[in-house]
Amino acid sequence: MLRWVLPAILAAGTAGAAETSDPDWPCVQRKQPHLSLGQVWGGPVPDARAEELAASPEIEALARTLEQRRLPVEEAETMIAEFANGHEPAELVALFLATFQRIEAVRTRVMAGIARYAHSQAALDRRIDGTRAEMATLMAAEPKDFDRIDALEERLDWDTRIFRDRQQALTYVCETPVILERRAFALGRAVVRHLPK
Repeated sequence: MLRWVLPAILAAGTAGAAETSDPDWPCVQRKQPHLSLGQVWGGPVPDARAEELAASPEIEALARTLEQRRLPVEEAETMIAEFANGHEPAELVALFLATFQRIEAVRTRVMAGIARYAHSQAALDRRIDGTRAEMATLMAAEPKDFDRIDALEERLDWDTRIFRDRQQALTYVCETPVILERRAFALGRAVVRHLPK
């Protein structure tokens, strides 16, 4: 049992140390660019055979299904239990490895999307500031260009509404990596239950 737990503890410690503070990161959660297998897996470290088995069509197909967030974890656990009947432990390890790799790939894309989202918000914020500054200059000028002021006011109103809508959506967007981590952990635990003690 210790040979399974120790790598997980070491990997989790390393992953915690790898967390970074990124000024461009818009989420409350600390940015952790990649999820390590040890953070979500309490089973044996996958060997070359498990890696080979993970690429088999049967395991790949099941991993593709298990990875999907629309599949409730309870149903995934049932599918894992059914797979465990008639498959050897190495195949179970391979199943989790294949599932983890798919979840991590999705999570990596989500993390990149969050970074793009943050840059887009920052650019919109700068545009709003620029519009406000231009409006202040026009309001102080004589004679006043009311057509330009009206156009800027309309743009400012629109940009501000978009900015606020995106900020509200940010909470959900930032939760997505956490949801994926929890799913990987739950699936890993479900697989480990069927491995020999």
